[in-house]
Amino acid sequence: MKKLFEKSTRPPVEEGRNALRGGSYSLAVTAIVLAILIAVNVFVSALPKFMTKYDISSSKLYSITSNTKVVVNNLQQDVTIYWVVQSGEEDDVIENLLSKYESQSSRIEVVKKNPDVYPTFTRQYTSESVPNNSLIVESGERSRYISYDDIYVQTADMYFYSYSTSFDGEGAITSAIDYVVNEEQPKLYLLQGHGEADLPSTFRDQVEKDNIEIESLSLLNTETIPEDADCLMLYSPESDLSEDERDLLADYVANGGKLLVIAGPTREDSILENLYSLLSDYGVEPVEGIVLESDPAYYSAFSGPAAILPELHSDDITDSLIEANYSVIMPIALGLNTENSFGSTVTELLTTSDTSFSKVSGYAMTTYDYEDGDIDGPFAAGVSVRTSGGGEMVWFTSSYFLEDSYNASSSGANGDLVMNALADMIGESEAMAIRSKSLNYDYLTISGSTASLLKVLMIGVFPLTYLGIGVGIVLTRRRKQNEPV
Repeated sequence: MKKLFEKSTRPPVEEGRNALRGGSYSLAVTAIVLAILIAVNVFVSALPKFMTKYDISSSKLYSITSNTKVVVNNLQQDVTIYWVVQSGEEDDVIENLLSKYESQSSRIEVVKKNPDVYPTFTRQYTSESVPNNSLIVESGERSRYISYDDIYVQTADMYFYSYSTSFDGEGAITSAIDYVVNEEQPKLYLLQGHGEADLPSTFRDQVEKDNIEIESLSLLNTETIPEDADCLMLYSPESDLSEDERDLLADYVANGGKLLVIAGPTREDSILENLYSLLSDYGVEPVEGIVLESDPAYYSAFSGPAAILPELHSDDITDSLIEANYSVIMPIALGLNTENSFGSTVTELLTTSDTSFSKVSGYAMTTYDYEDGDIDGPFAAGVSVRTSGGGEMVWFTSSYFLEDSYNASSSGANGDLVMNALADMIGESEAMAIRSKSLNYDYLTISGSTASLLKVLMIGVFPLTYLGIGVGIVLTRRRKQNEPV
């Protein structure tokens, strides 16, 4: 204990020198560390943004897909992307995306064009009013204008009385690059003359964005299918084909042609015999009426038993949807029987449950219950027929499932299914496979049985459980209070 109170025998001058030496050492270390940190910051700030940012968004908003990498890495000619934006008004997401394109290929150059400095620049590419953060993609003599409104896409959903917003920057840019470097683009002919409905706007925009040219074709005015037709499409017809039209399409498919048909029950409740005989040639037969599901697990909770949720089966057309756990909604569908298919490869893409049935009364039905004369399922609601001659037919039996409201309810799965079918028949380019990235929460597509279960849990089980727990806690506390000390 005595040593604790003894004074140091070291001279005061030496102690001062040691303290000064220690302080100088600490100051030097601090200066070195600060210099290193400053150097690292300067170095990192000089790196491209794509190397210093990591995408943790659920929709991978700040990333480019492998499809884009394939397109830009295979470029054989230079591409310039003009970014029309005022100084200080740059969109961070678009800036990050453009930096990824530029870093991915030495043939891509991004050039800013400030409209305040170059007020007439865009007039050589478009007559439209060009908002900030719009893009112009150019290669040689070909160019495409991408409006800011085509990058951040807002879609009105009349079914849910709301707007959905998606980011389609990558899809729009990659599609534009594919367009300007390829003069020949696939062509889709829409058949007319049978009361067909107009293509839903969302789907048409997707087709055009994927560089598929659309033209109308009346088979009554031609004896041959145009040679430049990569695919024919018949959408929601109300009347039947003539026998001559039917024979023309049958020969076309048998000899390697591609045909996409979206046709459900008609208001007259009659099967379009000549049209569906194209399937009958391969043993696929239509079933009279409208398909209903009696099991709530197989129909939409919001639309009822006629809006079926068919099971998806593995195929190039459906695999991407199966892997992502999407559900397709097929409202007012016709059933197909494939038991006797022959002479080709017939693949069931969509099927109903074992408890489904076809309501023979069709649009005139007064009940969703099974009645005498109704036809037992299961059925196919979508098939792919690949012929020995290299032709292909893809057939979906609902005239309404592409409508914007049902497509929105399926979180875009309905539209993606048909785009996958087109890509499979036309020969998919990498640019066609890029879909927009939603900035909203996806709609939750649930079956009727799941909705009923949630109601029981939320209204009955959970409240009663919490009530029981609360009563138990109160009784336990009272019993402890009444126990003698």
